[in-house]
Amino acid sequence: MTTKSNSETTVATHYWHDLGDGRIQCDLCPRFCKLHDGQRGLCFVRQNQDQQIVLTSYGRSSGFAIDPIEKKPLNHFYPGSSVFSFGTAGCNLACKFCQNWDISKSRQMDSIMSIAGPEMIAQKAAELGCLSVAYTYNDPVIFHEYAIDTAIACRELGIKSVAVSAGYVCPEPRAEFYQYMDAANIDLKAFTERFYHNITGSHLAAVLDTLCYLQHETSVWLELTTLIIPGENDSPLELEQMTQWVVENLGPDVPMHFTAFHPDWKMLDTPATPIASLLLARDIALKNGVHYAYVGNVHHKQAESTYCHHCGQLLIGRDWYQLSDWNLTPTGACIACGSQCAGHFTETPGNWGAKRMSVDML
Repeated sequence: MTTKSNSETTVATHYWHDLGDGRIQCDLCPRFCKLHDGQRGLCFVRQNQDQQIVLTSYGRSSGFAIDPIEKKPLNHFYPGSSVFSFGTAGCNLACKFCQNWDISKSRQMDSIMSIAGPEMIAQKAAELGCLSVAYTYNDPVIFHEYAIDTAIACRELGIKSVAVSAGYVCPEPRAEFYQYMDAANIDLKAFTERFYHNITGSHLAAVLDTLCYLQHETSVWLELTTLIIPGENDSPLELEQMTQWVVENLGPDVPMHFTAFHPDWKMLDTPATPIASLLLARDIALKNGVHYAYVGNVHHKQAESTYCHHCGQLLIGRDWYQLSDWNLTPTGACIACGSQCAGHFTETPGNWGAKRMSVDML
């Protein structure tokens, strides 16, 4: 799929075209950066070198760790399992609230000095007993080739792949990318074009298109996350419109996570999210027919746990990332009424717990 250059960390890519005026256009995401020779796109890791777009971060990561799958967050994709997580530098969005800004906004390649190729990542994940590998911390859209090669290596070892993304990607590379993914958590950052344009430097329509594509044209397990930011995307009207759209266009079984903002990056003067705002968002989602709605970045056992959408039985108890109650049959049905819980489950829950473990690839 990729042709490596003489550089250890650079690969040629194929989502671009020559504009005929000395520039080439990157066609990976809807930003469509138009680049002179030597110029990098907004993402920083894709560059015009000798009139072709290359990925400059192939094989170079910001670090590796094992997390609980619930931290991605994915609550319905093999709960309690461990996931091998990594990312690179750069991002194709410009979110003013970015909470991984030291990674995603990095312009220093020295900040991603952990070197590991796809096969090494897959083998390490298998060695450590991880059920899946997550492409996370920054958006895997921008390290498309590295993520796909890693997913292929993982699949050969029976390890699943999880994308944590903002969903801001063009249709052709999106189709290639997601044929190798097993699950995705997509940030639905807000439900207004104003927010997307002013706060993230992107556009809402492209994200909604990705959500519909994933739900209706792939077998990828999908969950959504919205970071609730006071005064920006927390109005009851916007939450009503968002959750109604999700049910009408994606269906009621797509889990929604409403997570707490804390002041960071370029929004240090914005207050942290009150837990009441998260609970309101969850209540609105449930009222509008979302079967599974959660809060995150706060401690609220009831709102972190999974309930049967039919009879209300507690199915999976969660305390932060630690599982407690497990009231699913071996096939993932409610023990009380037999209704199926949407998702992917094993006969018994994983026991990784809430711990995070850094991984040395040497």
